[in-house]
Amino acid sequence: MTSRHEGCTRRRSLHALLVVIALVALTTLGSTVGAQAETFKRVSGAGSTWSANAIQQWIANVQKFGMTVDYADTGSSDGRAQYSNGTVDFAVSEIPFGLRDGASQESIPARKFAYMPIVAGGTSFMYNLKIGGAQVTSLRLSGDVLAKVFTGEITTWNDPAIQADNPGLTMPGTQITPVVRSDGSGTSAQFTAWMLARHANTWNSFCQRVGRSPCTQTSNYPLPPGSAFVSKAGSNGVSGFVRQPQSEGSITYVEYSYAKNAGFPVVKVLNDAGYYVLPTAENVAVGLLGASIDSDESNPNTYLTQKLQGVYANQDPRAYPLSSYSYMIIPTVVSGTFTVDKGKTLGAFAYYFLCAGQQQADVLGYSPLPINLVQAGLDQVRRIPGVDVQNINVAGCNNPTFSASGENTLAATAPQPPDCDKKSARQCGTAAEAAPAAVVGADGSVASGGGGAAAGGAAAGGA
Repeated sequence: MTSRHEGCTRRRSLHALLVVIALVALTTLGSTVGAQAETFKRVSGAGSTWSANAIQQWIANVQKFGMTVDYADTGSSDGRAQYSNGTVDFAVSEIPFGLRDGASQESIPARKFAYMPIVAGGTSFMYNLKIGGAQVTSLRLSGDVLAKVFTGEITTWNDPAIQADNPGLTMPGTQITPVVRSDGSGTSAQFTAWMLARHANTWNSFCQRVGRSPCTQTSNYPLPPGSAFVSKAGSNGVSGFVRQPQSEGSITYVEYSYAKNAGFPVVKVLNDAGYYVLPTAENVAVGLLGASIDSDESNPNTYLTQKLQGVYANQDPRAYPLSSYSYMIIPTVVSGTFTVDKGKTLGAFAYYFLCAGQQQADVLGYSPLPINLVQAGLDQVRRIPGVDVQNINVAGCNNPTFSASGENTLAATAPQPPDCDKKSARQCGTAAEAAPAAVVGADGSVASGGGGAAAGGAAAGGA
């Protein structure tokens, strides 16, 4: 078990690294907006919890320049609703307007808008599972098993299908507690869209059991009556439940940043190349090479939205199959309480996080945007009323995803998975290949990041 001192040292090192990155980023930002700091007006936004950790860090970074951005992580559905009602200046969502959710169809708002990609990441599966008192850190699951876990078809951890994914572990008979979102969530919509596309029979059967017709993706995850399912609001809610000591056996879907910050392990998911992979920044960058982006600028209702079928089916051994990105919904006309002065602030903030802010993505548990989305995002910023238009050379953006020549360096240098992560192979089985386990206090606070090799390998029920 890693000591409390070592855990504290790790967190101090992470904090120090974030400070260094932030200082570098702020230096870059200062060259373009520092002289105008006194003219910035306060702006507000609401929406996604999936991308909230990145947004809040960027907000903290720009405060030095007199820029105040308020952001409430109330969920993607609420963010889109608040934007439509004009109660916020911008919104953040993992899904665009117009979602068909069961029998209902979301309307396109009268308020003019554009989508702007802000950060990429992987929807991960954070879990709390022990074998013989040791935290498991090397759990592997196929997509079929994940779909059956989150539809209640697989209910115990020693199910033969789970055991087949984990030949290096003797799985316990612990009950599985699936933890889902209780609020309108872009993460739920992304996850259920993946199940609908890749495991339609399982998802359709679930829809029948919970009375959903027609069976579509959904922002509001159905809670089967009488089941072991637990629902919590927000990414902090679901991840906070799983990390509690009394929540052994639980698993949730959440942006990787939340599990990484908590020091909790996430599932290695089986991809179409036959390898179990983690949602690292590199694997997400590789996965998103399979994304299809709507490039029709004449249709603002869909321009820059993502089609992820190619990500789900990406044949690269390194590709994480549930990779995606988040949108900022920005105003393109002055209306209501949104003014050109606010547009100047929102534009400066957007220029910052599309370039310098992306340097922090990996450390925070995300993946920086690839070059095509950064370029498209910069073009969208220029549509914000009141923005001080900056002719930023993408090559000078300092984004770690691409080189000055435009090559996607993050994807090109991503390491190949080891042989022990191949399907049917005995899993790697040490904490070195997965997020370290954490020692969590009764109040949910992380006392140390621990686990060690024993927790993921032989001491965690090696077969």
